[in-house]
Amino acid sequence: MDYIEKVLEKLKELARKLVEALLGPESEPEPELIPIPVNERSRHR
Repeated sequence: MDYIEKVLEKLKELARKLVEALLGPESEPEPELIPIPVNERSRHR
C-alpha cells in the first residue's frame, strides 16, 4: 500500500510540473476589489 501512495505522489508531482510548464506557474489569486462609494443623487439631475 505504501508503494502505491509513493507512485501516486510522484504522478501528482509530474502532473503539476507538466501543467506548470504548459500554462506557467500557478497564478496568484486576484486581489479583492475595493468598492468605491458613488453619490447617486448628483447623477439624477
